[in-house]
Amino acid sequence: MQTQHLTDREEELRIAAALLRDGELVAIPTETVYGLAADARNGAAVASIFKAKGRPGDNPLIVHIASKEQLTPLVAEIPPVAEALAAAYWPGPLTMIFNKAPTVPDEVTAGLSTVAVRMPSHPVAQKLIQLSGCPLAAPSANRSGSPSPTDARRVAEDMDGRIAAIVDGGACEVGVESTVVSVCGDRVRLLRPGAVTVAMLEAVAGSVDIDEAVLAPLREGAEAASPGMKYKHYAPAARVVLVRGTAEAYVRYVNDKAAEGVMALCFDGEEAGLTVPYLTYGRREDPAAQAQQVFEALRQLDERGAALAYTACPSPEGIGLAVYNRLLRAAGFEVITLE
Repeated sequence: MQTQHLTDREEELRIAAALLRDGELVAIPTETVYGLAADARNGAAVASIFKAKGRPGDNPLIVHIASKEQLTPLVAEIPPVAEALAAAYWPGPLTMIFNKAPTVPDEVTAGLSTVAVRMPSHPVAQKLIQLSGCPLAAPSANRSGSPSPTDARRVAEDMDGRIAAIVDGGACEVGVESTVVSVCGDRVRLLRPGAVTVAMLEAVAGSVDIDEAVLAPLREGAEAASPGMKYKHYAPAARVVLVRGTAEAYVRYVNDKAAEGVMALCFDGEEAGLTVPYLTYGRREDPAAQAQQVFEALRQLDERGAALAYTACPSPEGIGLAVYNRLLRAAGFEVITLE
């Protein structure tokens, strides 16, 4: 398949929108990461997402909409707390899980009775939804399990020749996938952390339950209600090990492990004293910068030939919880705590 490389000019967005209407796959920019989009109403088109990504069929997708009017046909009901969260954080990096309407194809929901929906704030994503006239099912535009792409070049590395088109809308602002919450029960439950933080959710919804799978592997046999819960995700080919400790203790530990193929993935300004090759991913006190840079840093590990990357552990506070969640899964939950 010849993949078209399109810009965000109006005439090229119309080409992308026509492809989406025709049941083709198009990689699109969002404020979080690039998404691999298909018409969410077209079960066959959605099924082709799984094939292109090599994605397990029991891993549900998120439907992207551009207006409140597009939500109603997708869901059985809109609880008051969802109305309040939408008023506060839509458009933006918040996904809500609702009981689904019968019209939503099973391919979107992995056979679940619920559907995940968000309204992206990226103007290109908004425009493509409007021009195509359809809600878009769109997981991250990468091969399944690898670090999510935050620019069109990284999408092309994984998807060139596998999809109809890639729309280049520049670098993603947030850098990690959306916050996912369930609004199906009596309380809001956080399933995947993102840029809409626990504190932001609590400011609208009151107390928020945090699913145990945010910080631990999903229990054997449990259903994945949200993307990013069930499998090892976001991982480079290199083995990633999280190292929790002070900057000084981290440097001592990593230097002691120096060997062929060992690299450090550390915070900006804390690389002094390292005797192994290193990459950085934002300052320790700047989790927003960590979020913007973490996936690109993970991809660069492979480009640098790393076999093992000792990764400085972020603080699980605010958006740092999202960075920690992604790195936990990239590391397969392998964490070392230094004294």
